[in-house]
Amino acid sequence: MIKLIVGSRGSGKTKKLLEQINDAAKTSAGNVVCLDKTLKLRYDVDSNVRLVDMDAYGICGFDIFYGFILGLMAGNYDITHVFVDSILKVGGPEKDLEGLGAMFDKLSGVAEIKDVNLVFTVSADENMLPENMKKYL
Repeated sequence: MIKLIVGSRGSGKTKKLLEQINDAAKTSAGNVVCLDKTLKLRYDVDSNVRLVDMDAYGICGFDIFYGFILGLMAGNYDITHVFVDSILKVGGPEKDLEGLGAMFDKLSGVAEIKDVNLVFTVSADENMLPENMKKYL
């Protein structure tokens, strides 16, 4: 299942994400993973959460991100939740919402098969989202 936390910069998306991360860490019977462009969340997430700095792995572009997520899930069958902060930064400076929606569509099937919850923060107003992303709200 894919869920989005959307809003403009400073609207509290990361705070909502942190609440969900820490709740999942307390209740999950498996592993919880948080992907971030930096390690700015390191002091805010539960110590049981695996925090991954996407920049350390050179993840830039939605295709590379998609492959990284597939590798992550293939290498660990116990992942129940993956949280991603600032997913639009992964796609590059052009903020490709259509491309992001297409990636979500591909990931949706994998998440369902693997029974993994994927939660993303997206820095955009809800009314700016293309139709292929609105179904994940």
